[in-house]
Amino acid sequence: MSKVFFEVFPTLKLDTGLHDLFENVTVEKVTSTRRKDFLRVYIASEHLIHKEDVFRVEREIGKQFFPNMPIVVKFYEHFTLSSQYDPEKLMDAYRESILLELKETSPVEYSLFKRADIEFSQDKLLLTLEDTVFGREKGGELARILEKIYNERCAIPVQVELSYKEKATGKNREEEERRLAIQVAEISARAGFAVQMKGAGLSAGQPAGDPIGGAGWSESAGQSESTGQSGSAGQSEGVGQSGGAGKPDTSGGSAYTSLPGGRGGSFPSKKFSGGRDREKGDFKRPLKRSDNPDVIYGRDFEEEAMPIEDIIGEMGEVVIRGKVIRKDKREIKNERSILIYDITDFTDTMTVKFFVRNEQVDEITSVMKEGAFVKLKGMTAVDKFDRELTIGSLAGIKKIPDFTTSREDRSVRKRVELHCHTKMSDMDGVSEAKDIVKRAYKWGHPAIAITDHGVVQSFPDANHVWEDLWKAEKNRCKEAGEPEPDKQGFFKVIYGVEAYLVDDLHEIATNEKGQDFGADFVVFDIETTGFSPTNNRIIEIGAVKVCSGKIVDRFSTFVDPLVPIPFEIEKLTGITDDMVMGAEQIDVVLPQFLDFCGNCILVAHNAQFDMSFIIENCDRQGISHDFTYVDTVGIARILLPGQKKHTLDAVAKTLGVSLENHHRAVDDAEATAEIFVKLIPMMAKEGITTLAQINARGKASPDIIKKLPTYHAIILAKNNVGRMNLYRLVSESHLTYFSRRPRIPKSLLAQYREGLILGSACEAGELYRALLEKKSDAEIARLVNFYDYLEIQPLGNNRFMIESERVPDINSMEDIMEVNRQIVRLGEQFHKPVAATCDVHFLNPEDEIYRRIIMAGQGFPDADNQAPLYFRTTEEMLEEFSYLGSDKAEEVVITNTNLIADMIEVMSPVRPDKCPPVIADSDKQLTDICYNRAHELYGETLPKIVEDRLEKELHSIISNGFAVMYIIAQKLVWKSVEDGYLVGSRGSVGSSFVANMAGITEVNSLSPHYLCPKCHYYDFDSDEVKAYGGGAGCDMPDKDCPVCGTPLNKEGFDIPFETFLGFKGDKEPDIDLNFSGEYQSKAHKYTEVIFGNGQTYRAGTIGTLADKTAYGYVKKYYEERGRHKRVCEINRIVTGCTGIRRSTGQHPGGIVVLPVGEDINSFTPVQHPANDMTTDIVTTHFDYHSIDHNLLKLDILGHDDPTMIRMLQDLTGIDPTTIPLDDKGVMSLFQSTEALGITPEQIGGCKLGCLGIPEFGTEFVIQMVIDAKPKCFTDLVRISGLSHGTDVWLGNAQTLIEEGLATISTAICCRDDIMIYLMQQGVEPSLSFTIMESVRKGKGLKDEWIEAMKAQGVPDWYIGSCKKIKYMFPKAHAAAYVMMAWRIAYCKINYPLAYYAAYFSIRASAFSYEIMCQGQAHLEHVMEDYRRRSDELSKKEQDTQKDMKIVQEMYARGFDFVPIDIFTAQSRLFQIVDGKLMPSLNSIDGLGEKAADAIVEAAKDGPFLSKDDFWERTRVSKSVTDLMSRLGLLGNIPESNQISIFDLV
Repeated sequence: MSKVFFEVFPTLKLDTGLHDLFENVTVEKVTSTRRKDFLRVYIASEHLIHKEDVFRVEREIGKQFFPNMPIVVKFYEHFTLSSQYDPEKLMDAYRESILLELKETSPVEYSLFKRADIEFSQDKLLLTLEDTVFGREKGGELARILEKIYNERCAIPVQVELSYKEKATGKNREEEERRLAIQVAEISARAGFAVQMKGAGLSAGQPAGDPIGGAGWSESAGQSESTGQSGSAGQSEGVGQSGGAGKPDTSGGSAYTSLPGGRGGSFPSKKFSGGRDREKGDFKRPLKRSDNPDVIYGRDFEEEAMPIEDIIGEMGEVVIRGKVIRKDKREIKNERSILIYDITDFTDTMTVKFFVRNEQVDEITSVMKEGAFVKLKGMTAVDKFDRELTIGSLAGIKKIPDFTTSREDRSVRKRVELHCHTKMSDMDGVSEAKDIVKRAYKWGHPAIAITDHGVVQSFPDANHVWEDLWKAEKNRCKEAGEPEPDKQGFFKVIYGVEAYLVDDLHEIATNEKGQDFGADFVVFDIETTGFSPTNNRIIEIGAVKVCSGKIVDRFSTFVDPLVPIPFEIEKLTGITDDMVMGAEQIDVVLPQFLDFCGNCILVAHNAQFDMSFIIENCDRQGISHDFTYVDTVGIARILLPGQKKHTLDAVAKTLGVSLENHHRAVDDAEATAEIFVKLIPMMAKEGITTLAQINARGKASPDIIKKLPTYHAIILAKNNVGRMNLYRLVSESHLTYFSRRPRIPKSLLAQYREGLILGSACEAGELYRALLEKKSDAEIARLVNFYDYLEIQPLGNNRFMIESERVPDINSMEDIMEVNRQIVRLGEQFHKPVAATCDVHFLNPEDEIYRRIIMAGQGFPDADNQAPLYFRTTEEMLEEFSYLGSDKAEEVVITNTNLIADMIEVMSPVRPDKCPPVIADSDKQLTDICYNRAHELYGETLPKIVEDRLEKELHSIISNGFAVMYIIAQKLVWKSVEDGYLVGSRGSVGSSFVANMAGITEVNSLSPHYLCPKCHYYDFDSDEVKAYGGGAGCDMPDKDCPVCGTPLNKEGFDIPFETFLGFKGDKEPDIDLNFSGEYQSKAHKYTEVIFGNGQTYRAGTIGTLADKTAYGYVKKYYEERGRHKRVCEINRIVTGCTGIRRSTGQHPGGIVVLPVGEDINSFTPVQHPANDMTTDIVTTHFDYHSIDHNLLKLDILGHDDPTMIRMLQDLTGIDPTTIPLDDKGVMSLFQSTEALGITPEQIGGCKLGCLGIPEFGTEFVIQMVIDAKPKCFTDLVRISGLSHGTDVWLGNAQTLIEEGLATISTAICCRDDIMIYLMQQGVEPSLSFTIMESVRKGKGLKDEWIEAMKAQGVPDWYIGSCKKIKYMFPKAHAAAYVMMAWRIAYCKINYPLAYYAAYFSIRASAFSYEIMCQGQAHLEHVMEDYRRRSDELSKKEQDTQKDMKIVQEMYARGFDFVPIDIFTAQSRLFQIVDGKLMPSLNSIDGLGEKAADAIVEAAKDGPFLSKDDFWERTRVSKSVTDLMSRLGLLGNIPESNQISIFDLV
């Protein structure tokens, strides 16, 4: 008794297509062998099931029901087919299945059948084979197999007759042999299948997959089988019962007992006794105990190394070899060190640890460097600290040569790769551009193309490498006495993109002739046997005639296609073979349909598809045609732009049109007609009454382009004109047409095609897709003519299509070859070069693991099935395409790729010239502003020092073209100050006196001096003043003017101009400005006022995969697959995954200025940050560093200090610029807490009062202040410099001060200190500047510089300090920061509530009303809890702890909070209310700024009646509402507005 397939296998999970196919299949019988290792399933179906689908279901049953059992599942099919099938039609439909079946089981018969000629005569199949020994020997067997398939499996009677033909010879024979070699290699790879057959108890003559057994059911199950008659998989014998077959072998024994080097089993007692003693003994023995010079440590050994991946668990002593990829050293007690190395042999990685004496460390590390190859012998053990398997107790380590093999390109003529992706290719490519370029150059390739998906962000990196190679080649020629090389003849980088192309050239109304929508139309639909107008047939035509907007007539008929209807079409349409058999054929129906249409305009939904079948059949019948046809999909996209889908059913639903029998031609035509009738008046409302107008609207709509399908295409820039056009296309694709990906419409490409070369790309290109879909010859010709060259790729690139349901016609590698041959033939036919490319996504075959992990991390289900998308040599590519014949392979691999490369000029992707913006008379403006301000301060006759400094600086600034930058900065700062916000300067701009006179910075860089604000008296030269040289003028004692008695101003910070523009005054200036965070956006907008709309862009940034994220990807990948990887191996793989582009962004304050008259696309494409189409912000596509050498970048940064000072000014009314920089009380904050009126014990032991002061409020800097003991403003500037430097304080200045070698006044604190000190010592000024620049960048000192310094008496401690420094802060930057901090500190003493209100509003990052505003006792209790858990605090708790310290200080000073009044509280700012602070609403935990704003707005509408009313009006979450209620902030309002009867009692 038969059962439905899914009753027998109820839990089997298949994809939708396969599930539908097997839904009507019945299972007649299930049998298995007695050993339960072979399962036969006998199935019956009324539909033909292709062998690929059968194999897939067999595999799924094995995988899902018997995951741990070595069982073979085999189907035996029986088909009851419709009478539409005859022997010839069956062969057309089933030939690929027969080939696939033979290929799996009978390689000889497969080869014979593949080359055979097949003809049919009535019920006879005439099989003509090549006349060979195999043909004569196996021909009868092949005929028997075919007869079995026809007669028994498919129940179509056929007699096979054999004949023979002469064997192929000559060039065709050579190609055939190559093809056969490929096939044999594929079959050999399946050698394991024979083992399965043997285990199944089958004879060689009857393999498990042989069609003989599967052709019918005439044979008996045999004595060796047990039979279950169609039982359920969970019940029948042999199906779904795993028994014990899946259990691991636990019979004992070790997998490692036979491994070399004594691994596994038992070891001699010597090796195991006293591992610790041996370790200790090693310290007493010499480092090396061998005469072999290659031995680095221990003794020599000869055992063979084992792969690291085979080391599992503590196996005893092992020998490995590998490359050192990481080293570390940790000093321990007793003058010993642990050396830690990560060693990889590229199968896996191990950490190796061993102990050495400190004096031995250098000897080992000088040889065992990162990159060295070593072999070592040691004991495996789980490290008790890392809990990872490591190797220790080393017997020996020795050097070995590099054992890895690198591929070389040894071909005489080299290819060019024209399709290559880098790490910028949107989480797709995993190779650095620089590595790809270097590899191509090393292999001797004449060029390499960079073609990332949709972007060009790798161009600058590729160009940097090219410039290095070009420079090296020029130097080589110069040294060799050869003439300078030709730049155009040198290796070149080709700049291109793999575009997402949209074909928008299809008009909505095709072949319109001036008609309008008042004409007569025929709305029609067809059903077909498939999607190809050339290969498939029409099975139904339905049509409706529309005249004057009304349906007046109908046409409906089936068409006999004379071929069976595929199952998926029957499933979709409900049309069966029985329904169409006996109907008229297309040669009768088509003229009838055309008579019905007459001269009407044709209308269809997705008209290109329907019309392609009508036109193809007209051409076959010789019927002339000149159709005008309209596509309702295009009209719907224009009139219904907000709709996601515009399928017939989706549009019908939107317009209220009934569609009951979707995918039946007559019903679809009726529905489309009703839709069309409704669309006509909608178009009229939009002013569209003619076909020409609807076409015009379609072309102008980016919304339509965003919904059209995309195809890959390669676009290469030939020259600089092409480069600019390429950038224009990239810009538009991101700014206008971006939707999931950057799209380039063909119409736009046609507009900017000059200087570009267009290639057809990969299988995702429209030409390849059209060939797969069997589009008409006319359509194929149209596509070929659009491209400049055609592209073919290695077979492995497209192997995935064999498994894919979406590509039904690709079932073997031979099918993929045939597509490539088609493209080659098209190239010959249309005279287009055909180029073979790799579609490179990684450099080497083994690098695929990085792409696999990245794709798995993004959720791709097929991530583990990586195509071989690596960079191939010329020989590898010639071998790949050998099936084309040697001559054609050489043409597509070498000749044509070089032909295309030769069309392209050497060019730079980024303009080399500098293009600063132009402001008319900027030189004169700057000069006038500076001198006017100088005269205003210093009087009519300027002091010589002032005049000389102005003249010197202005000369450098103006002569080098920098005046415009100063004027820009001046305008921005003056505008901000005018609007009430101070601006802090960053960087070394404060070193420029011109910047101070222009109002750009508050820092006066002249030497300290007195200045009378009334009579302009000045004093630069008195001994009293000179004593403060190198310091700050504000530290000088107060003094009255000797001329007029007015208190003198104390000015100057003594900063040399050279630290800003260099010793020659030509160093590129970088003017960075700290605007208030809340004013920053206004400053950005003001740049547009200065330069004009469209002349400024935000500086773009590129976000790449960071180490931490990549580590997560790698770890998750192996965990999901149940594979444990050691941390060291994960770290190795992580290095290949980092740096991959994830997204784009914007610099927080960078503005790039485009000079008027220039096109931004000559420098860089542009886009929205992170491709956010909702923002009007436009950024540079390149990372701004790539273009900062030729376009001006302004750093307009947002900072808390100016914002805080503005709030303090609003709260106190004090002008911050009048706050004295010599206030004794402020200085005391950096020495004690006395000025605050509290003791350290009241604030957790903090000894200073500078907690919460910018620059000085962190624990680290507070300790630095305690150690440095500052006495004046100058000391604070120096401490600020120290705190921002790298390796300047810790282990450097701090130690020198502790040892008494230096003080805060003499230690190196800021970069300027070095130049000033060295010049004072007598070192030549330009050398002093050079040394300063080297030290500040962490590049250290050259030997000759050290000699020059010592010659001038520079002490050793000073030289040693210079050597340690990695980065140094400029003094001008430190001075500007300290000035802002000082003003805030002044308010902390004199306006405490204003200070705390401003701090909590602006600087507090984790203020909590619940924790901090419930009284001092509650706060102290929480702080004590945090102290107990100090090592376990989360990042948020750490931030909260920092804010609690400020609150603790405020409580200690006697100040308190008032509860929040939700009707008067502000959303973001704290307020002073009756001598106390009222916190802001957003200080309530869980209440964000938007919710706080909503409460403020809701409160304006009156009291809240209940909690429900509060929630309804504010939309604050219930948890926050409950918290506010618990804290008493909502008063006594009831839960609900409803009145209870108890309320009335």
